[in-house]
Amino acid sequence: MFTDVTGIILAGGKSSRMGLNKSFLKLGNKTVIEIISDLMKDTFKNTILITNTPGEYRFLSLPVFTDIYKHKGPLAGIHSGLSASKTEQNFVISCDIPLMDKQMIEFIVNFKTDKPVTVCKADGFIQQLAGRYSKSVLPVAENLLKDEIPDVRPVKSAKTKCKVLSLIDETGAEIIDAERLEFYKENIFFNMNRPDDYKKIVNLYKNIGI
Repeated sequence: MFTDVTGIILAGGKSSRMGLNKSFLKLGNKTVIEIISDLMKDTFKNTILITNTPGEYRFLSLPVFTDIYKHKGPLAGIHSGLSASKTEQNFVISCDIPLMDKQMIEFIVNFKTDKPVTVCKADGFIQQLAGRYSKSVLPVAENLLKDEIPDVRPVKSAKTKCKVLSLIDETGAEIIDAERLEFYKENIFFNMNRPDDYKKIVNLYKNIGI
């Protein structure tokens, strides 16, 4: 268990593509957020939760913080988590990656690098919502959040968003090719956003006993 690294769970999304709060979907006899919470508590002595609906998550018995910058997506969650954390190093995970395991988290946290961010590349994408983030990137995150980027989604909203990939680009992250690792498991970074994604993950639990 890490005592000098804080676990940060992001549960701030509205789950618009899922149609309901995906944190509370069940896999087996637990909700997704309980699975992630148990994993993080087992890995880090200190774990915190970032959400804009704190009352919904009191049952987890975790310290809860809200976004400092509202309506700007997961970067705002990372910024708030790093601001609230009392450690220099932190592992951030989104609540919609329920197949993540302790071995992968430990590998990312322990990876030797002098870069302030360590994330993996898998399935053709940089997996920015399951990675190690140093508090030293806070000024960069804040600058990105202050630069309003229009939300171009076809909805009537004046809200703005800011991408985590911009933070990764500007800070020069360590990017690990996860698929080359001997212990890599297919779908470990699978991001559950839509109803079909949930069905796929339910089947994985049933068929291979995750």
